[in-house]
Amino acid sequence: MTSYRILTLSPIAAAGLQRFPPERYTVGDAVENPEGILVRSRDMHRMAIPQSVRGIARAGAGTNNIPVDEMSRRGIPVFNAPGANAHAVKELVLTALLLAARNVVPALRFVAKLDANAADLDERVEDGKKSFAGVELPDRTLGIVGLGAIGSLVAETAIKLGMKVVGFDPEITVDAAWRLPSTVRKAHSIEDLLRQAEFVTLHVPLVDVTRNLIDARRLSLMRPEASLLNFARSAIVDEEAVVAALRARRLKYYLCDFPSARLAGEPGVVALPHLGASTEEAEQNCAIMAVDQLREFLEHGTIANAVNFPNVEMPRESPWRVAIANANVPNMLGQISTAMAHAGLNIHNMVNKSRGETAYTIVDVDTPVDDTVVDALSRIEGVLSVRAIPAAPDD
Repeated sequence: MTSYRILTLSPIAAAGLQRFPPERYTVGDAVENPEGILVRSRDMHRMAIPQSVRGIARAGAGTNNIPVDEMSRRGIPVFNAPGANAHAVKELVLTALLLAARNVVPALRFVAKLDANAADLDERVEDGKKSFAGVELPDRTLGIVGLGAIGSLVAETAIKLGMKVVGFDPEITVDAAWRLPSTVRKAHSIEDLLRQAEFVTLHVPLVDVTRNLIDARRLSLMRPEASLLNFARSAIVDEEAVVAALRARRLKYYLCDFPSARLAGEPGVVALPHLGASTEEAEQNCAIMAVDQLREFLEHGTIANAVNFPNVEMPRESPWRVAIANANVPNMLGQISTAMAHAGLNIHNMVNKSRGETAYTIVDVDTPVDDTVVDALSRIEGVLSVRAIPAAPDD
């Protein structure tokens, strides 16, 4: 019986860990020579990742704590759990919207400074509350940058609250477009969105093109006294530019999930301690999704929700399967097929997909695959990793 070792680099919800069959999986934070790694927020960039590792699963959406490029070069898929924490983040964004609209945080600060034993407490409260009059959300415009799982839920909730919603996402998928409420207006650019919205919320991943996406130039386009919400990644926003906009009263509030030294003490900043996915339900959903994806990959070679590999699925039609990661270059399938033919293997079924510079192939064959075949395939120039995957006991 094939067994697997899983290294956990962070506390993972029991609801996820319980999905590893104990008779086939050894799971823990001290496991040596693991085939799989489960991680949440632990920084892996300075970690020596064992050569035994075949897949890494992040129990969350962002993978900035994982050296994805290095793993791609090694033919190791990095999985995440998109949408598993969407409801939790949506609720926190809604909380931030209400905090900004009703000036709740400065009002709380005002009350905290009052002398509860003062004889004129009631008068001070009545006089002070005038400074915190807010606005109601109906008919206000919310701009959403990024219309994936979280952005779509935020849009739906905002519309139910009576808000007008304008969205921008040049990379929107077909599935996301179907989820999006029909009343969401499409902005032609980020600049177009910023000019229209009184509240702007960001829901894009941190990649090269989104780093400092909201900078001084774009902040200057926002409506006076607008509020900016960032519950995606801190580096999407230029903090220096945000502080300057707040001090110039171009921006009323910056509400985010990422405290920093630069933002500390700024009265227009509301920074939460990375609470986006910090609900019991979100942690369970992320753990379950991460574990299931890692198991499917280890046991069957199938890939779903890897940030650096294509999605590849093929029902098993044979007990003997080979999974190959390779550079996306011409004639790789021909070389793989030739190597298998030389080894006397008959290909029963095959699927090949690519994503950028990486391709992935699953091959079912009619007879067992020994180490000599794996070695022959591994020697093909451009092949990154090869695994012979025997059928699991329940197949």
